[in-house]
Amino acid sequence: MPISYQDIAGARWDDIIVGTGMGGATLGYALARAGRRVLFVERGRSHLDKGGALRGDFPERHPDAAGESTTQALRAGGRYPDEIVDSSAAARPRAFTPFIGTGTGGSTALYGMALERFFPEDFAPAGNHPAAGAALPERWPVGHAELREYYAAAEQLYGVRGGRDPMRGPDQGEFPAAPALSPPNRELFDFFAERGLHPYALPLACDFSAGCRTCQSYLCDRPCKRDSASTCLVPALRQHGAVLLDDCEVTRIEADGERVQQLHCVRDGAPLALRGERYFLAAGALESPRLLLASACSAWPRGLGNQSDLVGRYLMRHYVDLYAVFTRQRPVPGELIKQIAWNDFYQGESGKLGSVQSFGYLPPAALLVADMQRELRRDAGRLVAALFGLASPAVRFGLGKLLARSVLLASTLEDLPFPDNRVTLAEDGHHRLALQYRPGQGERERIAQFRAVMARQLKPYRYLLLKQAENNERLAHACGTCRFGSSARDSVCDAEHRVHGVDNLYIADSSVFPSSGGINPSLTVAALSLRLAGKLTAR
Repeated sequence: MPISYQDIAGARWDDIIVGTGMGGATLGYALARAGRRVLFVERGRSHLDKGGALRGDFPERHPDAAGESTTQALRAGGRYPDEIVDSSAAARPRAFTPFIGTGTGGSTALYGMALERFFPEDFAPAGNHPAAGAALPERWPVGHAELREYYAAAEQLYGVRGGRDPMRGPDQGEFPAAPALSPPNRELFDFFAERGLHPYALPLACDFSAGCRTCQSYLCDRPCKRDSASTCLVPALRQHGAVLLDDCEVTRIEADGERVQQLHCVRDGAPLALRGERYFLAAGALESPRLLLASACSAWPRGLGNQSDLVGRYLMRHYVDLYAVFTRQRPVPGELIKQIAWNDFYQGESGKLGSVQSFGYLPPAALLVADMQRELRRDAGRLVAALFGLASPAVRFGLGKLLARSVLLASTLEDLPFPDNRVTLAEDGHHRLALQYRPGQGERERIAQFRAVMARQLKPYRYLLLKQAENNERLAHACGTCRFGSSARDSVCDAEHRVHGVDNLYIADSSVFPSSGGINPSLTVAALSLRLAGKLTAR
């Protein structure tokens, strides 16, 4: 029998988890399976049934669907609906809506399903960037060797399929093979191998059911994507007694000097208080620090858990560029396109850069033009016209057709933690999310270095570079804003994710990362959540 709304509000739960993305759902599943009474609190809508969800397309194309506003269309499509304030520029702050997930599954409902382990070097970051000047620790409080078993468990849990990375050696997962490469991907795979690189089949959390397109950036309308909702949230609810409260926004965490007492929330326009034994923030590296900062009180005047003044600092978001490569074998609409990767420049004599992998299908060209108009006019208008002999109007209006002829690759460059790159509260009295992020000179040089590497490796292919690395609106893989460590002086959480000074509050998302690596963080978030659940249940 379903639990009533009144029973949810009146109960005292063992564990209350804010967020149902990779960290929250994975952790909650493990805790519920161990017999804990778990309540998931999700700001966005539940998309566990198809009613009311916008699947198979981008919400921007349906702002008036069923009379909904753009905000409501974003919510129906599993997207973050609010503007955040970017105060990075010297001029007047601007606002934008980030391309991240909100709703059951969080950003995993939109992700490209690539799940890969960090390299051992990622857990000893200071030695890999000796001249960076960033706040890199010598070591993470958790080592690669300790995470190995949890990486394997997460790969099995999420049904990862793919190939072995020749750059990793024996220390990597064993999982079933992915489907055969499509002709354009096979062409690029062989090309890179002939150049002495080490391509491999990208590990994906995907069942590859009939008609699968490895879709990303919108809610999938097929059952093939293994996101945190389908993989962890659903079994936690249906098999292990967990409860979901969706459409519920946490506004403040009430705490005394040492413990959280309750969560103050709003649901259906009405206030609501939730009480539990332990509380877990898994709202993501933007929202988790925002909630801590918004929960300032007499015992914590700078924000809950913010005695170090580090909550929200050291924001990292990865520098991602896209390369539309015009292969001889043209992609066929609907075929698998997100399939390959290589890590030859992840760690080398020239320094630590990052990874390269297939990106998948881009949003519609109209959205790209609206979002990157200035960059496209400068680079696409000049470069593509020179390469393909297209007139400027044809470049603008034929962009979608042009990109459909290409295979997209994404370069992910590791960025570094600097204290002034941060999440804050907007100065409007409403605790809105704000950020400040500026790549320094050294970071810009590394971006240029990676672009030069890609230009050399892609030659003689014709390609179009879609620059996104310097654009804060292209938030990718945000992390680092509540870093964990061994001392309350230089971290927000301890090695077991507990917020320093608050006995029953934990953070279970990429906020805790003290460095970003150069790979999608999702699998590491899942592994850390399984490790945390194991330590808590072992008590």
